[in-house]
Amino acid sequence: MSEYRSYGYLTPGADLPVFDLAPEFGRVPPYSGELTEAEATRASRLLRDNIVISLHDHPVRFPSDMRHTPEYNRTGRQHTAFAGLMASEMTVVFDNMMDGTACVTGNAPWRWLDIITDLGMRQADIAHQDDVIVIRTMADIDHAHRSGKVGLLFGLEAATPIENEIDRLDVLYGLGLRQIGIAYSDANTLGSGLNETTDGGLTGFGRRAVTRMNKLGLAIDISHSSDRTGLDVCAASERPVFMTHAGARAIWDTPRMKPDDVLRAVAGTGGVIGMSAAPHTTLSHDHPRHDILSVMDHFRYCVDLVGIEHVAFGPDTLYGDHVGLHTVFGHLLKRPGGGPSYEKVEYVDGLENPTENFGNICGRLVREGLSDKEIAAVLGGNIRHALDGIWA
Repeated sequence: MSEYRSYGYLTPGADLPVFDLAPEFGRVPPYSGELTEAEATRASRLLRDNIVISLHDHPVRFPSDMRHTPEYNRTGRQHTAFAGLMASEMTVVFDNMMDGTACVTGNAPWRWLDIITDLGMRQADIAHQDDVIVIRTMADIDHAHRSGKVGLLFGLEAATPIENEIDRLDVLYGLGLRQIGIAYSDANTLGSGLNETTDGGLTGFGRRAVTRMNKLGLAIDISHSSDRTGLDVCAASERPVFMTHAGARAIWDTPRMKPDDVLRAVAGTGGVIGMSAAPHTTLSHDHPRHDILSVMDHFRYCVDLVGIEHVAFGPDTLYGDHVGLHTVFGHLLKRPGGGPSYEKVEYVDGLENPTENFGNICGRLVREGLSDKEIAAVLGGNIRHALDGIWA
């Protein structure tokens, strides 16, 4: 493994500003999984032998003080956590870049130029090292697994930057994007987002966009879409649809979680539902203090509802203070409110960053008695199977 650090081909202070960034290891105490020696050995074997895919994460380092993030993002460069990724035991990460914090040229996100800058800068950095590769095809996934590399599959949480220009989907695909959401909190030309008081569903333009995404081989995500929009997308798409990072509203009743009909609709397309762990989202009444056990409550519910072949994990984590990020960017991210009261946490114990996530997830799956075949499916097999249908 090389010792390359992000943007190491540039001279700090001359070519780019220097920021005090969050560490890739040890920011918070390690999770105590309470595995027996046999369970730990089995979990390690399963991680080693199988393709492991995160359906949604941000594998980059943020400033140690999240208040410096707007200035940091203004440079157009987020620093990939190369060392953290190589220690993560993941094969592929669906990497959604700056997304709603991409305020490179202005004070609002989702601008076309900002997204293009983000996508280009990240890949320029990756091109200067050998441990992490960009995923564009199924062969790339298999290569990453065989060679012990980590693959980044680039995506966007919303198609807002295409505005009303459908050919921009082709441009994004050509620049390496392989997954895209419909809408984030606010509605756009494609459909309604989570925060809209009137749910208009998928627009006529949105239906044309879904058809183009299918033709291109762009995986579609409805995590931040409204309920009606999500159902409309599943009905319109001829390819599997992803819900990359959310949970079940039956377990925690907030707009950020999805109702049973939407979960079933995703599964009905042959798609996959990824369990999120963004702070204060996938809580549960059994575990209202958000940690890995809360997330597992959503996992078990979804498995019982739609079958294990349609469930995976999209933790939605990063390197830095995720709770602080929501505070700094709350006016832009507009996370929907409502729902039961809960105790706020400083971090989600067991699912705090991309390095530790899947070791702890696999340990929980082993501890809960899933078979090797079931665990292999959840770790990445289900996602790979869905991508076969999307990229065909």
